[in-house]
Formats: sequence, structure tokens, C-alpha cells
Amino acid sequence: AFYDGVYLHLLRYRLHAHPESRTEHVMHTIRALLFPPLLYFLYLSPGSIGFAVGVGLVLADVLTLGVDAYMEKDSRAFMGGLPRWEYILHLLVNGLHFASIAVWLLLKVRLTAAGLAIVPTLPATDGYQLLVQLAWNLLPGAILLGIAHLLLLVPTVADRWELLQTRLRCCLPVIFPSGSALPSKLNAEN
Repeated sequence: AFYDGVYLHLLRYRLHAHPESRTEHVMHTIRALLFPPLLYFLYLSPGSIGFAVGVGLVLADVLTLGVDAYMEKDSRAFMGGLPRWEYILHLLVNGLHFASIAVWLLLKVRLTAAGLAIVPTLPATDGYQLLVQLAWNLLPGAILLGIAHLLLLVPTVADRWELLQTRLRCCLPVIFPSGSALPSKLNAEN
């Protein structure tokens, strides 16, 4: 997910910088901003109310993913469409994302004679502790990624980021490839 969300979307293809993919970047920003509270409320928050908030965030994430997937063909027209290998990467990353959510839901929700019940606390087994530790470890990076996506929606920040990338292309061409053209506003400045 880091490779796709940071390297491909922000560095290599610079989706935030192309008018065609601007809405796709907004969808990625929404998902990036949903992910930290989703992690916290679904996996880390004690109690049923926090878990219910987490489930609501999962539903918002699914809806946002659907909109993102629907618009991807048009938003990637500037690069000849979504590369097949990136499409496969999206399937794998989102599959793992939702598989982990499904496993967690199976652990936290029980079917009783009275209906569905939320298990308030799970036994402190090694597997449970590993999932909780993984969620805590993902949280700081998820917050930073959400902030980065949000900042790139601000035109002056995006312009400075593009200028920085232009300067770094000479020294770090593998990280900052020159494959796609800079937005015309920045081309005029350079």
C-alpha cells in the first residue's frame, strides 16, 4: 500500500498534479484520512460504540473505493490508462485490507439467540496481541500519509512539492522519474 499510495500515486505519476486525475487524488485523500480513525476505532478502541464507529468508517471506505475505481479509467487517460500491473497491485492491496477487516469482524461479532452481539474484549492471545500491535504500528504512518495527501490539495503546497521533485530528479532519478510532464504552470517557471 505504501508503494502504491506514496511512490506510484504521489511521486511517479503525480496524480495530484494532473487535472484529469485530480478527483482520483481527492478520493485517495478521503481514504487516507479515513484510514487512521478506521484503524483506531475498529481495531484499538475498547467497547461497542467505538467498534460501531469503526464499522461505519469501513462502509465509508468501501463507498469511497467504489467511486475511485469507477473514475480510474478516465482519470488515468493522461498516461494511457491504468497499467495492468498497478491494477493487480490495487486488487491485492485492497483484498488484504478488506480480508483483515473481515477476520476482525469474525472475531468481534457473534451470532447469539438474541441477535448479533459485539465481543467487547478479546482474549489476550498472541494472535490478538499481534493484530493490535500491527494496528498501533500502522497508525503513525497512516496519519502522515493522510496529511501528505491533504496538503497536496493546497495549490501552493503542490507547486512547491513539484518544484522540489524537479530539483531532485537530477540526483534521484529512480525515486523521482521524469516520465510525465510537469503541470504547465511549473514548466513556465523553470
